Amino acid sequence: MIRGVYPVIQIPLDADENIDQKVLADEIEWLISKKCAGIVLAMVSEVMRFSFLERRTMWQLVLQNLQGRLPLIVSVGSESTAIAVNLAQLAEADGVTALMATPPAAFPASEDEIYEYYKSIIKSVSIPVIIQDASNYMGQPLAMTLYENLLEEFGVGRVLFKPEAKPVKERMQQLQEIAKGKARVFEGQSGVDLMVTHPLGLAGAMPGAEIVWAVIALWDALEVQDLSKAEQIHELISKLVTFQSSLDAYVAVEKYLLVKQGVFESVRQRGPVNFKLDQKAKNEIDLVFAELLTLLQ
Repeated sequence: MIRGVYPVIQIPLDADENIDQKVLADEIEWLISKKCAGIVLAMVSEVMRFSFLERRTMWQLVLQNLQGRLPLIVSVGSESTAIAVNLAQLAEADGVTALMATPPAAFPASEDEIYEYYKSIIKSVSIPVIIQDASNYMGQPLAMTLYENLLEEFGVGRVLFKPEAKPVKERMQQLQEIAKGKARVFEGQSGVDLMVTHPLGLAGAMPGAEIVWAVIALWDALEVQDLSKAEQIHELISKLVTFQSSLDAYVAVEKYLLVKQGVFESVRQRGPVNFKLDQKAKNEIDLVFAELLTLLQ
């Protein structure tokens, strides 16, 4: 069963903007040492800036390093149904545990077309598919009727959800009403929504990798209903998230903190990017990060 904290890993790049395989292997070992429940390749892994072949190489490298020690979830979201289905089938054949998919964003589609897109992906494989509403980064919020129709056709074991459209709490409540409380849902805002969504029956969280140890501590506190500890952790995590106002900002902060912890050697992102950390922001991030370390260590 997919449950707990599944970090979406960042992809280290060498000077030629190719995947740095050694650093990627080190990142995976670091994450395993932090006791995460599994690993995800998705938006903040910069998958949309990698080619079809590179995306497959990416998950094959992760699987090779994991050696079955943790489950792997892979995003196959694409701008066409054909590409998404092809990626989904290859990922399943290569041995990933589950898939995740954002809807097409560059070419606006009707609700019926989005339904057919997800239906085609789900029917093409036998493993679970997580429907990711990434409308805080791209496109429009997914219709609640889409969730309802997919659940009715495929059931809660095959269709999971990562709702990120605002307001997250209210939309998750609607989703659980549709699923009679049985929807398997993951928080996707670096832990910032956990305080309000965990009580609604979350299956887990999918933050970035950079402070996975803090999100795991927050998740564990919520699991045992230690709300005082959870609130202290959540306050500092929320401060860090204020620096992440866009997808590129998420990646920039995450890679900066991975370098700070000695996991990454570089903050390189594939460009063009719309955000870069200045020194003032780095100084402020350092202060919050130090507070978080002090609290949890």
